[in-house]
Amino acid sequence: MTEFSETSTRNTVASGPHIASRIAWIAGAVGVVALLIWQGFSAAGNPDPMTSRGSTAASIDIAVLVFREALECILVLSAITASMVGNSKSYRRPIGLGAAVAFVATLITWRIVVGIVDNISESVSALDLQAATGLLAIVVLLVVMNWFFHKFYWSGWISLHTRKKKKLMKGAAQGQSRTRVAWGLALLGFTSLYREGFEVVLFLQNYRLKLGGGPVFHGVVIGLIFSVIVAVLTFVAHRKLPYKRMLILTGVLLGVVLLVMVGEQAQEMQLAHWIGTTPIPSLERIIQPWMGLWFAVFPTVETLVAQGIALAIVLGSYLTVQMQLAHQRRAAVRPAMQSDATAGSLQPHNSVG
Repeated sequence: MTEFSETSTRNTVASGPHIASRIAWIAGAVGVVALLIWQGFSAAGNPDPMTSRGSTAASIDIAVLVFREALECILVLSAITASMVGNSKSYRRPIGLGAAVAFVATLITWRIVVGIVDNISESVSALDLQAATGLLAIVVLLVVMNWFFHKFYWSGWISLHTRKKKKLMKGAAQGQSRTRVAWGLALLGFTSLYREGFEVVLFLQNYRLKLGGGPVFHGVVIGLIFSVIVAVLTFVAHRKLPYKRMLILTGVLLGVVLLVMVGEQAQEMQLAHWIGTTPIPSLERIIQPWMGLWFAVFPTVETLVAQGIALAIVLGSYLTVQMQLAHQRRAAVRPAMQSDATAGSLQPHNSVG
């Protein structure tokens, strides 16, 4: 009877992650279906980019950014909590609590930043404010892209949090106050999430000024739905997801978002008379109005040059990192080859005669 009870308990525990995994996938499917239904009611089943004013495209851009930032946070938190098993499993709770507080702090930061921007808008024209916040958003996105391309950033950022966690766990093993360790782990969880949330808050201000709160809310909700699915699969179902491929995919999508934002920013600066407007008549027939609404491609010298510069920065950053990695690999191989050559020269030579 005891053996049957133990077997039943093990089966119940083993089936838990599978049930959580199924629930997560079902929730994702329901989210996609809900999005399609919402699109059907809001746009009569066939959204027209000429009447949507770019809100749908903007919501997709926002969802990509939110999901990508959340994915980075999940990756860091999973690396921190991976070794917390057995007796140390209880230390996961302060990390989760710190992350939850960071989420609330992000919402508070959103309200504060919105209030600051709205106060500034009373004394600054809407076009000037949109142009300024657009530049800030592009800077934030360029920083995100730069971190994406630099592989050593990932290892450095994750290893930094891992070292802090190991230091706290070592203190706990040496008899340090459990409360002190819990506060340290909570702070670790807080910083892991709040940094990403703060970036998103700054990024979304330009979209809020241009489109209002509706498209921003929809984009954030879509991004959070998929983020929650990944979080459930990672922390509840304990699934090993292809993070690298997911980050590469979202990184490529962010590159597209960057080009769109740069085109929109250049046009806003033209409307605010920060820069001139030089039409290209030969491209006016090729570049249709819907291309401007969806992809921010306009037949002017300033917008196209700005997007070309942004593309050059992204590709240049990628090629620079590839050259750095190649140099690091050569530097790592050279000492090994020299040691092999030295060892070979020190071996005695047997003469045959």
